[in-house]
Amino acid sequence: MTNKKKATKKQPPKHAKKVPSKKAPMKHASAGTNPQRVSAILAKLDEAYPNATCELNHENAFQLLIATILSAQCTDVRVNKVTQELYKKYTKPEDFAYANPAELEKEIRPTGFFRNKTKSIMGASKAIVENFAGQVPRTMEEMLTLPGVARKTANVVLGTAYGIASGIVVDTHVLRLSERLDLTHNEDPKKVEQDLMAVIPQNKWIKFSHQLIWHGRRVCAARKPKCSDCNLESLCYSKDKTI
Repeated sequence: MTNKKKATKKQPPKHAKKVPSKKAPMKHASAGTNPQRVSAILAKLDEAYPNATCELNHENAFQLLIATILSAQCTDVRVNKVTQELYKKYTKPEDFAYANPAELEKEIRPTGFFRNKTKSIMGASKAIVENFAGQVPRTMEEMLTLPGVARKTANVVLGTAYGIASGIVVDTHVLRLSERLDLTHNEDPKKVEQDLMAVIPQNKWIKFSHQLIWHGRRVCAARKPKCSDCNLESLCYSKDKTI
Protein backbone atom coordinates (compact mmCIF):
# COMPACT_ATOMS: atom_id res chain seq x y z
CA MET A 1 0.00 0.00 0.00
CA THR A 2 1.50 3.33 -1.05
CA ASN A 3 1.23 6.56 0.93
CA LYS A 4 -0.37 9.40 -1.06
CA LYS A 5 1.08 12.82 -0.47
CA LYS A 6 -1.43 15.48 0.30
CA ALA A 7 -1.53 18.27 -2.27
CA THR A 8 -0.27 21.49 -0.81
CA LYS A 9 -1.21 24.96 -1.97
CA LYS A 10 1.61 27.07 -3.27
CA GLN A 11 2.29 29.98 -0.96
CA PRO A 12 3.54 33.29 -2.38
CA PRO A 13 7.15 34.16 -1.55
CA LYS A 14 7.50 35.97 1.73
CA HIS A 15 9.19 38.93 0.11
CA ALA A 16 7.02 39.14 -3.01
CA LYS A 17 6.59 42.67 -4.30
CA LYS A 18 3.09 44.04 -4.51
CA VAL A 19 2.11 45.31 -7.94
CA PRO A 20 0.83 48.88 -7.52
CA SER A 21 -2.71 49.42 -8.71
CA LYS A 22 -3.12 51.72 -11.65
CA LYS A 23 -4.60 55.08 -10.77
CA ALA A 24 -5.96 57.79 -13.02
CA PRO A 25 -3.33 60.47 -13.65
CA MET A 26 -3.73 63.51 -11.42
CA LYS A 27 -4.18 66.95 -12.90
CA HIS A 28 -1.32 69.09 -11.74
CA ALA A 29 -1.30 72.85 -11.59
CA SER A 30 -0.40 74.34 -14.92
CA ALA A 31 3.35 74.69 -15.38
CA GLY A 32 2.59 77.73 -17.49
CA THR A 33 1.47 79.73 -14.47
CA ASN A 34 4.98 80.21 -13.14
CA PRO A 35 5.04 83.89 -12.03
CA GLN A 36 8.08 84.71 -14.18
CA ARG A 37 6.45 83.20 -17.27
CA VAL A 38 3.17 85.01 -16.62
CA SER A 39 5.05 88.29 -16.24
CA ALA A 40 6.82 87.64 -19.53
CA ILE A 41 3.49 86.98 -21.27
CA LEU A 42 2.01 90.20 -19.89
CA ALA A 43 5.08 92.16 -21.00
CA LYS A 44 4.80 90.73 -24.53
CA LEU A 45 1.10 91.60 -24.68
CA ASP A 46 1.85 95.16 -23.54
CA GLU A 47 4.50 95.38 -26.24
CA ALA A 48 2.15 94.18 -28.99
CA TYR A 49 -1.10 95.82 -27.85
CA PRO A 50 -0.43 98.84 -25.63
CA ASN A 51 -3.74 100.47 -26.58
CA ALA A 52 -6.02 97.43 -26.68
CA THR A 53 -9.58 98.21 -25.68
CA CYS A 54 -13.14 97.09 -26.34
CA GLU A 55 -14.02 97.27 -30.05
CA LEU A 56 -17.75 97.66 -29.52
CA ASN A 57 -18.75 101.24 -30.30
CA HIS A 58 -20.50 102.97 -27.40
CA GLU A 59 -20.86 106.35 -25.73
CA ASN A 60 -21.90 105.19 -22.26
CA ALA A 61 -22.29 102.14 -20.05
CA PHE A 62 -25.83 101.44 -21.18
CA GLN A 63 -24.95 101.42 -24.88
CA LEU A 64 -22.05 99.10 -24.10
CA LEU A 65 -24.40 96.76 -22.25
CA ILE A 66 -26.76 96.57 -25.25
CA ALA A 67 -23.86 96.06 -27.67
CA THR A 68 -22.37 93.31 -25.51
CA ILE A 69 -25.68 91.44 -25.39
CA LEU A 70 -25.88 91.73 -29.19
CA SER A 71 -22.31 90.49 -29.61
CA ALA A 72 -23.11 86.94 -28.48
CA GLN A 73 -22.30 84.65 -31.44
CA CYS A 74 -21.76 87.74 -33.61
CA THR A 75 -18.79 89.81 -34.70
CA ASP A 76 -18.15 93.24 -33.24
CA VAL A 77 -18.07 94.66 -36.76
CA ARG A 78 -21.64 93.54 -37.44
CA VAL A 79 -22.84 94.68 -34.03
CA ASN A 80 -21.37 98.14 -34.65
CA LYS A 81 -23.24 98.40 -37.94
CA VAL A 82 -26.52 97.51 -36.22
CA THR A 83 -26.07 99.79 -33.21
CA GLN A 84 -25.11 102.73 -35.42
CA GLU A 85 -28.77 102.95 -36.48
CA LEU A 86 -30.26 101.42 -33.35
CA TYR A 87 -28.98 104.12 -30.99
CA LYS A 88 -30.53 106.85 -33.13
CA LYS A 89 -33.99 105.46 -32.39
CA TYR A 90 -33.42 104.12 -28.89
CA THR A 91 -31.57 106.79 -26.94
CA LYS A 92 -32.21 105.74 -23.32
CA PRO A 93 -33.09 102.64 -21.25
CA GLU A 94 -36.80 103.50 -21.27
CA ASP A 95 -36.85 103.30 -25.07
CA PHE A 96 -35.63 99.72 -25.03
CA ALA A 97 -37.60 98.71 -21.93
CA TYR A 98 -40.96 99.52 -23.48
CA ALA A 99 -40.14 98.95 -27.15
CA ASN A 100 -42.27 97.04 -29.59
CA PRO A 101 -40.71 93.55 -29.47
CA ALA A 102 -41.50 92.78 -33.11
CA GLU A 103 -39.84 95.97 -34.29
CA LEU A 104 -36.78 95.46 -32.12
CA GLU A 105 -36.42 91.88 -33.32
CA LYS A 106 -36.42 93.09 -36.91
CA GLU A 107 -33.83 95.80 -36.18
CA ILE A 108 -31.35 93.49 -34.45
CA ARG A 109 -31.99 90.44 -36.67
CA PRO A 110 -28.57 90.68 -38.45
CA THR A 111 -26.83 89.87 -35.15
CA GLY A 112 -28.50 86.46 -34.90
CA PHE A 113 -30.54 84.90 -32.08
CA PHE A 114 -32.64 88.05 -32.31
CA ARG A 115 -35.64 86.73 -30.34
CA ASN A 116 -33.59 85.79 -27.27
CA LYS A 117 -31.55 88.97 -27.55
CA THR A 118 -34.72 91.07 -27.72
CA LYS A 119 -35.96 89.47 -24.49
CA SER A 120 -32.62 90.08 -22.79
CA ILE A 121 -32.33 93.68 -23.97
CA MET A 122 -35.89 94.58 -22.97
CA GLY A 123 -35.63 92.70 -19.67
CA ALA A 124 -32.30 94.25 -18.71
CA SER A 125 -33.48 97.73 -19.73
CA LYS A 126 -36.67 97.41 -17.71
CA ALA A 127 -34.73 96.26 -14.64
CA ILE A 128 -32.36 99.21 -14.99
CA VAL A 129 -35.28 101.64 -15.24
CA GLU A 130 -37.32 100.15 -12.42
CA ASN A 131 -34.63 98.94 -10.01
CA PHE A 132 -31.61 101.16 -10.62
CA ALA A 133 -33.09 104.57 -11.47
CA GLY A 134 -32.06 104.26 -15.11
CA GLN A 135 -28.37 103.73 -14.33
CA VAL A 136 -26.34 100.65 -15.18
CA PRO A 137 -25.20 99.05 -11.89
CA ARG A 138 -21.59 99.29 -10.75
CA THR A 139 -21.21 95.97 -8.93
CA MET A 140 -21.02 92.39 -10.16
CA GLU A 141 -23.78 91.31 -7.79
CA GLU A 142 -26.20 93.91 -9.13
CA MET A 143 -25.21 93.36 -12.76
CA LEU A 144 -26.04 89.67 -12.45
CA THR A 145 -29.62 90.52 -11.46
CA LEU A 146 -30.25 91.91 -14.96
CA PRO A 147 -31.99 89.49 -17.36
CA GLY A 148 -29.64 88.11 -19.98
CA VAL A 149 -26.50 89.27 -18.15
CA ALA A 150 -23.88 86.73 -17.03
CA ARG A 151 -20.31 87.26 -15.82
CA LYS A 152 -18.80 87.86 -19.26
CA THR A 153 -21.19 90.69 -20.11
CA ALA A 154 -20.93 92.12 -16.60
CA ASN A 155 -17.12 92.10 -16.77
CA VAL A 156 -17.15 93.87 -20.15
CA VAL A 157 -19.38 96.67 -18.86
CA LEU A 158 -17.81 97.07 -15.42
CA GLY A 159 -14.26 96.98 -16.78
CA THR A 160 -14.62 99.04 -19.95
CA ALA A 161 -17.29 101.56 -18.94
CA TYR A 162 -16.42 102.01 -15.27
CA GLY A 163 -12.83 100.80 -14.95
CA ILE A 164 -13.91 98.34 -12.24
CA ALA A 165 -11.91 95.09 -12.22
CA SER A 166 -14.42 92.59 -10.83
CA GLY A 167 -13.14 89.74 -12.96
CA ILE A 168 -11.71 88.80 -16.34
CA VAL A 169 -13.74 88.68 -19.55
CA VAL A 170 -13.67 85.11 -20.88
CA ASP A 171 -14.96 85.02 -24.44
CA THR A 172 -14.11 82.50 -27.16
CA HIS A 173 -10.71 84.12 -27.81
CA VAL A 174 -9.68 84.31 -24.14
CA LEU A 175 -10.84 80.72 -23.67
CA ARG A 176 -8.76 79.48 -26.61
CA LEU A 177 -5.62 81.48 -25.89
CA SER A 178 -5.62 80.73 -22.16
CA GLU A 179 -5.50 77.04 -22.99
CA ARG A 180 -2.85 77.46 -25.69
CA LEU A 181 -0.68 79.52 -23.36
CA ASP A 182 -1.09 76.86 -20.63
CA LEU A 183 -2.64 79.30 -18.17
CA THR A 184 -5.51 76.91 -17.43
CA HIS A 185 -6.44 73.26 -17.80
CA ASN A 186 -10.16 73.95 -17.57
CA GLU A 187 -12.70 74.40 -20.35
CA ASP A 188 -15.61 75.89 -18.42
CA PRO A 189 -15.52 79.73 -18.74
CA LYS A 190 -16.27 80.26 -15.04
CA LYS A 191 -13.41 77.98 -13.98
CA VAL A 192 -11.08 79.51 -16.57
CA GLU A 193 -11.87 82.97 -15.20
CA GLN A 194 -11.03 81.82 -11.67
CA ASP A 195 -7.75 80.29 -12.89
CA LEU A 196 -6.79 83.52 -14.66
CA MET A 197 -7.76 85.71 -11.71
CA ALA A 198 -5.42 83.61 -9.55
CA VAL A 199 -2.34 84.27 -11.71
CA ILE A 200 -2.95 87.66 -13.38
CA PRO A 201 -2.51 90.74 -11.14
CA GLN A 202 -5.85 92.47 -10.55
CA ASN A 203 -4.61 95.77 -11.96
CA LYS A 204 -4.08 93.90 -15.27
CA TRP A 205 -7.44 92.09 -15.45
CA ILE A 206 -9.22 94.59 -17.69
CA LYS A 207 -6.41 95.18 -20.16
CA PHE A 208 -5.35 91.52 -20.22
CA SER A 209 -8.71 90.38 -21.58
CA HIS A 210 -8.71 93.11 -24.25
CA GLN A 211 -5.18 92.16 -25.28
CA LEU A 212 -5.96 88.44 -25.55
CA ILE A 213 -9.07 89.22 -27.61
CA TRP A 214 -7.05 91.44 -29.95
CA HIS A 215 -4.34 88.78 -30.23
CA GLY A 216 -6.92 86.08 -30.93
CA ARG A 217 -8.49 88.12 -33.71
CA ARG A 218 -5.29 89.30 -35.33
CA VAL A 219 -2.76 86.51 -34.83
CA CYS A 220 -3.80 83.46 -32.80
CA ALA A 221 -6.75 82.32 -34.91
CA ALA A 222 -8.64 79.15 -34.05
CA ARG A 223 -7.78 77.15 -37.18
CA LYS A 224 -4.60 78.64 -38.57
CA PRO A 225 -2.68 80.61 -35.96
CA LYS A 226 -0.04 82.91 -37.44
CA CYS A 227 2.74 81.67 -35.20
CA SER A 228 5.48 83.19 -37.36
CA ASP A 229 3.98 86.63 -36.67
CA CYS A 230 3.44 86.03 -32.94
CA ASN A 231 5.62 87.80 -30.39
CA LEU A 232 4.54 85.20 -27.80
CA GLU A 233 5.89 82.31 -29.91
CA SER A 234 8.98 81.80 -27.74
CA LEU A 235 6.77 81.42 -24.66
CA CYS A 236 4.22 79.14 -26.29
CA TYR A 237 4.42 75.36 -26.51
CA SER A 238 0.87 74.66 -27.67
CA LYS A 239 0.21 71.55 -29.74
CA ASP A 240 -1.58 73.86 -32.18
CA LYS A 241 1.62 75.72 -33.13
CA THR A 242 2.26 75.93 -36.85
CA ILE A 243 6.04 76.34 -36.60
